[in-house]
Amino acid sequence: MRGEQAAWDELVRTHTRRVYAIAYRFTNKESEAQDLTQEVFLRIFKSLSSFRAGEGNFTVWLTRLTRNLLVDHYRRTKQDRVTDPLEDKLSNVESRTGQYSRTEGLLAGREAGELLQAALQKLSPELRETVILRDLEELEYREIAKVLDVPEGTVKSRLNRGRAELARVLRRNRVSV
Repeated sequence: MRGEQAAWDELVRTHTRRVYAIAYRFTNKESEAQDLTQEVFLRIFKSLSSFRAGEGNFTVWLTRLTRNLLVDHYRRTKQDRVTDPLEDKLSNVESRTGQYSRTEGLLAGREAGELLQAALQKLSPELRETVILRDLEELEYREIAKVLDVPEGTVKSRLNRGRAELARVLRRNRVSV
């Protein structure tokens, strides 16, 4: 907050992975996630003075800022989005598995991640962000409530609906849950 370069470098180094992970899980595209991560840190740089250390947790503030940017991005790109059917991804995964059986363990983990990522994209943005923040980013309910600016009960409700919908999408595509 005093403009120290070393402190800024440490802040970026400490939080880049979390911001990128949230952006990637939300967009499912590496280049978009990288661009959004940079945009988040530009916003942080410009608005760091608005963070009040005595009033809250920096990680919650950072996550809320990230979430707001992702929502803005989602609204901006709504017209441009074309989602590949999950069935296409499954057939690609199946063909690769047959070709590279010796790396089966590595592929299985990667495939599971790809299938989960594709299934997450099928959720509404509200359910997706709640599931990502709780189950993938491991934030507590009260932290998620602050980030999303909703009551804790709403977080629990969205999480329950998001998990159920995610399970339905995965089952529909013959992935055991």
